Amino acid sequence: MAVQPDGSRVRPPGGRPALAAVTVAPMRRRHLRGVLAIEHLVYPRPWTAALFASELGQPDTRRYLVALAPAAARSLRPARVVGYAGVLVSVGEAHITTVATHPHHHRRKVASRLLVALLRQSLDLGAEAATLEVRVANHGAQRLYARFGFVPAGVRPGYYAETGEDALIMWAHELRSAAFAARLAEQAALLDRPGGDSGAPDLPVPWVKERVGLDGGGG
Repeated sequence: MAVQPDGSRVRPPGGRPALAAVTVAPMRRRHLRGVLAIEHLVYPRPWTAALFASELGQPDTRRYLVALAPAAARSLRPARVVGYAGVLVSVGEAHITTVATHPHHHRRKVASRLLVALLRQSLDLGAEAATLEVRVANHGAQRLYARFGFVPAGVRPGYYAETGEDALIMWAHELRSAAFAARLAEQAALLDRPGGDSGAPDLPVPWVKERVGLDGGGG
């Protein structure tokens, strides 16, 4: 793996393979153990079980989804949670509250799969536009959101109090247009194709634990 002058690494062409046989389902309380395990690996100030439970208790305006990978053959264990995402929809605007992937599976299209489903759920709730915040240094996540039509619209200084980082505000407008429908269909069509990422270098995310073969970036 080549090392760039700034210390980032470039992987060989082709990237990581998409994670096979992943399904997206509504988040239930039984999933919270797996969700919280990921939450503690990827965030310096993780959400609590009570906070997730509160969000799940407001289905009229919120949707939370999990990405599930099948258990090993002949295993009696249930499918394991490898990612999750949530959205709040109010007055025609969808605010994506969280998107996270288990560090073992970054750059394997888990977050892309979740976003396709989450944006479709947002449309079902009447959303006409969508917004989110992302750390200004998290270029991998910004690339991911840009593929879904999100563009920078401003900065919230010191938004992430636990690290003092600024948040980049991103918006996607005209969700009900034919152009956005085509974009979403294009992203859905890419989910199962070989190659799990853009090939861009990974950047450090110091607080993320247990990444496999990567140095930083987005899911």
